[in-house]
Amino acid sequence: MPRYEYRCRTCGDTFEVSRPMAESSAPAACPSGHDDTVKLLSAVAVGGTSAAPATGAAGGGGGCCGGGCCG
Repeated sequence: MPRYEYRCRTCGDTFEVSRPMAESSAPAACPSGHDDTVKLLSAVAVGGTSAAPATGAAGGGGGCCGGGCCG
């Protein structure tokens, strides 16, 4: 179950709430009982391995034409 981070505007405490994604935007009261809270934007780090980036003329690479040259 995802964890969402909140900050209480009344006391300044930061706390986390575990809840389903369907309830991610529901309000959350702080542990001290205050209702004036705001959900924080959390950075997510994803670990693991990935394939090496493609190189050469046929490789992707973004750009305006998906890796091609746009004169």
